[in-house]
Amino acid sequence: LGEAKNLPTYPGPNKMRDCYCTVNLDQEEVFRTKIVEKSLCPFYGEDFYCEIPRTFRHLSFYIFDRDVFRRDSIIGKVAIQKEDLQKYHNRDTWFQLQHVDADSEVQGKVHLELRLSEVITDTGVVCHKLATRVLECQGLPIVNGQCDPYATVTLAGPSRQTKVKKKTNNPHFDEVFYFEVTRPSSYNKKSHFDIEDADEVDKMEIRVDLWNASNLKFGDEFLGELRLPLKFLRQSSSYEAWYFLQPRDNGNKSLKPDDLGSLRLNVVYTEDHVFSSDYYSPLRDLLLKSADVEPVSASAAHILGEVCREKQEAAIPLVRLFLHYGRIVPFISAIANAEVKRTQDPNTIFRGNSLTSKCIDETMKLAGMHYLQVTLKPIIDEICQVHKPCEIDPVKLKDGENLDNNRENLRQYVDRIFTVITKSGVSCPTVMCDIFFSLRESAAKRFQGDLDVRYTAVSSFIFLRFFAPAILSPNLFQLTPHHPDPQTSRTLTLISKTIQTLGSLSKSKSANFKESYMATFYDYFNEQKYADAVKNFLDLISSSGRRDHKSIEQPILLKEGFMIKRAQGRKRFGMKNFKKRWFRLTNHEFTYQKSKGDHPLCSIPIENILAVERLEEESFKMKNMFQVIQPERRVLYIQANNCVEAKDWIDILTKVSQCNKKRLTVYHPSAYLNGHWLCCKATADNTPGCTPCTGGLPANIQLDIDGDRETERIYSLFNLYMPKLEKMQEACGSKSVYDGPEEEEYSTFIIDDPKETYKTLKLIIEGVGTLEQEHAQYKRDKFKKTKYGSQEHPIGDKSFQTYIRQQSEISAHSI
Repeated sequence: LGEAKNLPTYPGPNKMRDCYCTVNLDQEEVFRTKIVEKSLCPFYGEDFYCEIPRTFRHLSFYIFDRDVFRRDSIIGKVAIQKEDLQKYHNRDTWFQLQHVDADSEVQGKVHLELRLSEVITDTGVVCHKLATRVLECQGLPIVNGQCDPYATVTLAGPSRQTKVKKKTNNPHFDEVFYFEVTRPSSYNKKSHFDIEDADEVDKMEIRVDLWNASNLKFGDEFLGELRLPLKFLRQSSSYEAWYFLQPRDNGNKSLKPDDLGSLRLNVVYTEDHVFSSDYYSPLRDLLLKSADVEPVSASAAHILGEVCREKQEAAIPLVRLFLHYGRIVPFISAIANAEVKRTQDPNTIFRGNSLTSKCIDETMKLAGMHYLQVTLKPIIDEICQVHKPCEIDPVKLKDGENLDNNRENLRQYVDRIFTVITKSGVSCPTVMCDIFFSLRESAAKRFQGDLDVRYTAVSSFIFLRFFAPAILSPNLFQLTPHHPDPQTSRTLTLISKTIQTLGSLSKSKSANFKESYMATFYDYFNEQKYADAVKNFLDLISSSGRRDHKSIEQPILLKEGFMIKRAQGRKRFGMKNFKKRWFRLTNHEFTYQKSKGDHPLCSIPIENILAVERLEEESFKMKNMFQVIQPERRVLYIQANNCVEAKDWIDILTKVSQCNKKRLTVYHPSAYLNGHWLCCKATADNTPGCTPCTGGLPANIQLDIDGDRETERIYSLFNLYMPKLEKMQEACGSKSVYDGPEEEEYSTFIIDDPKETYKTLKLIIEGVGTLEQEHAQYKRDKFKKTKYGSQEHPIGDKSFQTYIRQQSEISAHSI
């Protein structure tokens, strides 16, 4: 989420607005930015990443203006259809804000059955009657925290209404309405209609509207509609299908699109269709062998880095795959060693955006996230909350600020952060230490005359690309929920610059700074003790055969936030009502308290979490609920704020409790209410569960990786860059046959051994081709089996329509 521009002015005297932006799946909010005050061009600069836990039709972004006294008002929205996300993939795009209109805010689907029948009256004439059966709806929006839906059905006359279903957005109606379609006419066996009637029926349409029954004075809220012409019933007198609900026709109200300003977004959306493991064996084995291929530039993983437009694209799935199979250290050692051999100057070691750098960055992000939390989070939180003035640029000083005081504030922060970093060596994850050991060895061997290179090879990662960026942008490393405010951001920038220079061990530090005020400030840190502390720290984290770091038992905060929980009913009498509480999960315990920072009201040790499962919505008529099951079948029922939050909490609670010896294998998907379990109707509250537990996640919190999914991602990249693979193959062929002056068009690739590289390329292209055929066959089979109008692909599903169109074009072409 970048920034908004030219928002409409506030009607009051100051004209400015206090705006925030939300990210929504359809109409369900899953993320909210911080509020930017007094601006019509707010800058957010916030990243939000999530696994999407359910189907959706639109990814929507709403801009709100905060109102202290009334409900916040919506300024406008950007709604991108799921099918169009690929158009904007990974590029900054300005979107015009659109008006938000209750009639156009639609989500969910409806299941209908229509039956047209002929009825012969007592006098022998024929009437046509239409039976409309409204079976059920799914995925209706929650309006102001609730949904009490009902449907109205209309056909040329007054509408009929179903019963209101309370507190559900997946209502089951199963109600039938009968309508007279034609006037009595002479009976004709040949068809359902005589000619005169056919014209009349063609013009008619049945309309189904969904509403939320509201107690407010403004009346019921419109949820969506469906209009179906009756002429399609001529082919078949009975018709049953699922339909996506549609917005109401606004009579083409013309609204100027440029009135509301615009929003800059960068959306990265990937959708991987993953087969079972055996499909990936040839490609996966080829990739995992990469560390052992001589030279490494002829390996499949290195080739992926060569053909991808951005090295980052290749690094993310490669690192995750190698981490999953425990091969990351030999792979990074091999590519780092090859890069060091190509480096001519020890001062430029690992300074480029190479595959090695990006892979180490990604490994540190995955394996070192908890290390960062333990080391930096407490002091970053303090800096964000206390707001001490730390500006040391005389030009930027605010009125009333003292330069010496600011310098002292900044010096104290730098000193504290430097100390916690250099004392944290013992907590550095083993996988990072093993990588640093191999970097140090490679660099020392290559540049034997330079005694400092063994340190700079490691410090260029741990300080330059790990700690310094985490201090600079703590929100990107999950140290803070939002982008810090401008003053805090400036303080963190100054700290980050100083820490980066302290860790770089360069000869003349002050010369590193373009700004004279930074050089003056750095004089505080020119003492030898700082350089010694850095060297000791680098020695510790890059030494091999360290002790097991699991013995360092410091609680790590994994997740926290407000949720709603149901009272556990410890007392024999007392209300089992729902209350908002602040929940906190560490690797030791799961607690909740009234507000953040209060004394815990309840603490559940991790070893007492026997299962964490979703709770069926019917239990309390509440969405996004899950249950934490404890010994003696005590259950804590919790409601998360949205579907993404619910999935995150379930995943992380399951992961931390995965190794508990008494974990359950079965559970009750519904609650125990009114003397019985709603799911299996058993009356004893200690009855064993009736459904197998889902579980099955790896116990290691920081590395929840699906190897098959990462291989599928790599296949997709190879497939995308197939022309480059073929060009590389061509380059290998020409080099092998004629090793003369290199042709310019081939010089973009690193090819050390043309014959070996050619062999690997041939295997990659074969493996990718096989997987491509499997995907095409799967789609064809699915297309044959799936009916348009089924629950999976309701009528109005544009992605399915696009697929049908593509298939018909392919078959026409092949004919």
